Amino acid sequence: MSTQPVLINGQWQPAQVGSEFSVINPLTGEPLPDQYPQSTWEDVDAALEAASAAAKVLRSLPGSQIADFLEAYAKQIEAQAETICRQAHLETGLPFETRLMGGEMPRTINQLRQAAQSARSESWRMATIEGSANIRSCYEALGPVLVMGPNNFPLAFGAISGGDFAAAIAAGNPVIGKAHELHPGTHRLFAEAALTALEETDLPTATVQLLYSLPKEDGLRLVADPRLGATGYTGSRQAGEKLKAAADAAGKPIYLEMSSINPVVILPGALEEQLEEIADAFTTSCLMAAGQFCTNPGLVFLLKGTQSDAFVNAITTRFQDAPVGTLFSAAGCEHLQKQLDLLQTAGAELLTGGKPKSERQFENSLLKVSGQTFLANAEALQAEAFGNASLIVEAESPIELVNLLSTLEGNLTGCFYSHSQGEDDTLYDQLAPVLRSKVGRLLNDQMPTGVAVSAAMQHGGPYPSTGHPGFTAVGFPSTMLRFAQLACYDQVRQHRLPPVLQDKNPTGETWRRINGSWSQRDVS
Repeated sequence: MSTQPVLINGQWQPAQVGSEFSVINPLTGEPLPDQYPQSTWEDVDAALEAASAAAKVLRSLPGSQIADFLEAYAKQIEAQAETICRQAHLETGLPFETRLMGGEMPRTINQLRQAAQSARSESWRMATIEGSANIRSCYEALGPVLVMGPNNFPLAFGAISGGDFAAAIAAGNPVIGKAHELHPGTHRLFAEAALTALEETDLPTATVQLLYSLPKEDGLRLVADPRLGATGYTGSRQAGEKLKAAADAAGKPIYLEMSSINPVVILPGALEEQLEEIADAFTTSCLMAAGQFCTNPGLVFLLKGTQSDAFVNAITTRFQDAPVGTLFSAAGCEHLQKQLDLLQTAGAELLTGGKPKSERQFENSLLKVSGQTFLANAEALQAEAFGNASLIVEAESPIELVNLLSTLEGNLTGCFYSHSQGEDDTLYDQLAPVLRSKVGRLLNDQMPTGVAVSAAMQHGGPYPSTGHPGFTAVGFPSTMLRFAQLACYDQVRQHRLPPVLQDKNPTGETWRRINGSWSQRDVS
């Protein structure tokens, strides 16, 4: 087996190795041929130094040049899409055609191009000029950004290909990518394409760097390093909270996507009208890719009654009949078993499933609990069982349902299914304000799985779904503001101002540059 090099300062070089690891193909259980290094702090330090130097250069470049890189990178990826997706398939087991080539790859390319558009227009900078006072402000690059990607989206959320990466680069920051250990080879292919695009567009080659793995203590040290501008992290709550504590102690911004069970509230009229259709939609959403989505519907609220019993029976049968997907790793299977055991200890009844089928497969699992039991054990019964599992909560009354929603922790999404002709509107109006405060994205009459790359999207939410409810990990240009600082210029001479703040507009009290043109702004 050969050990793959790391990418530091534009050079593929042998890592300062603490240890090595290989990847297991989850579909076959066989190890893939390459070895990957767990770097020591020497690699991290070298990457930080190179990123710091690159950040100084990037701050002086126009957004158009950064956009050129993002577009060239997207073109490189497009040309190598099949090779990248085949590697991702080997490392994750995700379907090559329907999931990777047909879904994640087009999304990845699209969001890089959307990021390029935002970088080129510079509208994200929100340039504001207070004419009479000669005070000006705009958003600017923050500095080197560490991106730590998740296990479940090797392309669209990858450390050097995904949304956090695209947002950080578009805002003018170099990125140090820390690959996920389950798909390092996919990251290596992306890094090769990025380096080619950097050279084509004359950006500092340290704009994109890649490390495969770090000891936990070095990861904590890295997010707190004074040379780092910010961190973007997608992963488990347990690791995310430790990283957040380290970053917070050093005063370093860190944006985390950690844990979400995405409650779905199905009102009585909806069950009377379309029980079978909702059962199909829920089963598909919950079991797709073995439930390994951050927007997987892991919690369902029903009002107890005849139709609720029929719905529970319908989805139980569907879970039993549906094929069982493959989890990314044996550790994922072990974690799912542990979480389901915790839910049962807290009072949940197992309806179907509940045990592994193999080292990387777990039975489709469905549990049920009464509203009274949930209220008595709300924290324990909100434990995220990441995978092909969900918990049904049956409320005895509308008032109990209000109380149940009030106990929820923060989530990325929340969903209501209701009668199409308004029979549930009174109950919806009672419940929706409660759930609205608990989630980043509120849906009606569709399951939450899937996130559109839209300027209006909020892929974030109250803690513990993310570390800050005011930001989104998806959607340009708003996602870029996580990796920017608001810079004010007071009485600064024209030629010393950033071009975006120089006088290219009519004289006025307050002006803001929007989509490339100047508009007067009401500041009353």
